[in-house]
Parts: sequence; structure tokens; C-alpha cells
Amino acid sequence: MVNERERGESDMKRLLSFTKIAALLICLVGFLSTAFLYAQRRPAPAKGPSVAWKAPVGTQPGDYVGESTCKACHTAEAAQFDKSPHAGIAPKGAKMGVGCESCHGPGKAHAEAEEKAAGDPAKMEAGMKLIFKFDANPKENSARCMQCHKTGTPQDSFPHSVHATAGVSCIDCHAIHPVEKADAGKPKLQPAQAAFFSVPRLKEENAWLTDGLLKKPQPELCFGCHRTIQARFALPKHHRVPEGFMKCTDCHNPHGTMNHFQLRKANWEACVKCHVEKRGPFLYEHAVVRVEGCTACHNPHGSVNNFMLKRRSQRLLCLQCHVALHGTSGFHGQANVPHGRQGFQTSGPCTRCHVAIHGSNFDETLLR
Repeated sequence: MVNERERGESDMKRLLSFTKIAALLICLVGFLSTAFLYAQRRPAPAKGPSVAWKAPVGTQPGDYVGESTCKACHTAEAAQFDKSPHAGIAPKGAKMGVGCESCHGPGKAHAEAEEKAAGDPAKMEAGMKLIFKFDANPKENSARCMQCHKTGTPQDSFPHSVHATAGVSCIDCHAIHPVEKADAGKPKLQPAQAAFFSVPRLKEENAWLTDGLLKKPQPELCFGCHRTIQARFALPKHHRVPEGFMKCTDCHNPHGTMNHFQLRKANWEACVKCHVEKRGPFLYEHAVVRVEGCTACHNPHGSVNNFMLKRRSQRLLCLQCHVALHGTSGFHGQANVPHGRQGFQTSGPCTRCHVAIHGSNFDETLLR
């Protein structure tokens, strides 16, 4: 007969054994999950393309014909492609999934069909259907690019971005081998800024190579869709984007972020990257800056008011938040706001006294 003491020791041993096994399993799961995440996403390099090249799934080496076969017909595209960063991603001379066929897919069937067509338009058209021409829906077109551009931080959020949701694919903005020439005789609507101030611009081909293979330079490319934003930049007070001193991508990441409006940094952090004197930290902060951000008071794309403020009168701008309710003596019933209703009217704008509106290290009411 087993006594209570021996039974307790046996239960304790089983509990310890179970704890050891559970701890071992937890460590093993944690190790495997870390290894899996590392294999799926690698950090983007400091320089160079943020891609991890690999051959398309479900193909065989014999399905590929190599770059030389493609260049024999598509000479103009090949000439532009050889200048781009894509031409240097994989070693020269490799056959499977390199160069043209890394994006358009294996080309053996297409090349043989075009050769057998011997100039017959119907057969040539049938042969064109044997290779991917990037004329599918936006999701399928972008999926070709995302085979490689998914391991670096600049593009990994694109499938969940606003642009992807709106049906914008990679080739709507980027051109891997542009061969079209702009119609020089076609009149274009020019913004007023170009008549007063401008900076030197690169040639079209040089701009394409140095600015992410974009079809058009910024902000012209972005304005093609965002016409309302282009109108704001024509207002008297604006950031110098049309003049060429800034680019849209200085503040926004077109490939998607977790922030509102696809900002590169959350809230006010996107602004204080340049406006460093407003960063702080401050002992006494203006709460709206932290909660709502700089856009609570400013229109970042342009305004008719000084400092790109949303309202011409500073008092009316402040009263959007600091307004007295019925039956109260302060602004919105707030403590430490001594002004009664309309008691500030003869004192001028609020910033005459509250000069440290972005934050203060000396006064909790932002007086200095």
C-alpha cells in the first residue's frame, strides 16, 4: 500500500517531467517560427535592388531559350533593358529564369511558334499568346513583379496597399524597358510654377534610370491620378514639390505602409523629419500634435494662408478645438484656460501670447 508521502513525490516528479517537455517544445516552436520568418523575409540591403531572385514555380530548364533568342527580335526593348538594374541581378550566361524570361515566363513555345509563323499575322498573333505580355488584370501583372520584390521593406506591403486595392499594378507606374517616345507636338497643360521658378531636370532616359524606373518623373507621374492634389500645389503657399525641391515619395510610400495616407512615418513623425525644430521632446506638449498630427492645423499640400494653415484667422483655427460651451466659462470646459467667452477678442491672435504652440519646456499653457 502506497502512503501519501510517496504518492506526493511521484506526482511531483511527473509534474517536473511534464514541465521540462513543455519548455523544450516551446523553445523548439520558437526556433522554427523564427527560422521560417527569416527565410520568408530578409532585410533590404543598404544599396542595390531589394530582391531575392528565383525561377518561376512549375517550369523546367528546357522551357527557356535565353536572352539571346529574345534579343534577336525585341532589339529596342533589349537595348533599354541592358541599361537597367534588372540586367545585373543574375549572372550573365545563365538560362533559366534570367532576364526577359524571369518576368515574361519561359519563351521556348513562343519563340518556336513565331519562327514557324513565317510572317503569317494570324499565326504570329497565336504565338504571342504563348508568353506572358503583362496585359492581364492588375493583380496578375503585379504578381509577376512580386515574385522577386517581396523580401525587402520598400515593396513588401504592396499587396495590401491603397494602390493595389484601387487596381493599380506595378507597370502602371514603372517601365522595365520603355521604347515609346513622347509626342513633342502635342500641347500639354503646364503648372504656373514652371513660369516663375524651376530647377534643372535630367533627360528622360537618365531620369528613368535614376528614379526607380518610373514612366514619368515625380510629381508628374503622381499627378496623372491625383489631380486634386496637383490643384493644391498650385496655391500660393505649398511645399516645393512642383519646383523639384521635393518629391511625393519623400513623405509617402506608394507601395503601402501601415500609416494613414501611406505616409512613410506615422502621424507627425513624417513632418518633423524636415521640421526638426518642432520635434521636441517637450515637457508640455500640445496634445493635438500627438493625437491628430500636424494636419489638424496645416494643409501639407498647399493653402492660401500663411504657414499652410487651414484657416486664415489664427483665432478661428484655435477655436475649432478651444471653444466655450453653453454654461461654461472656459474653452470647451477645459481646466487652466482662464479666458471667458469672447474675453480674448481684444488681445489679437492666440499666438500673441501662446507663442510655443508646438510645445514648451517652460510653461504648461504654452506661453513661452
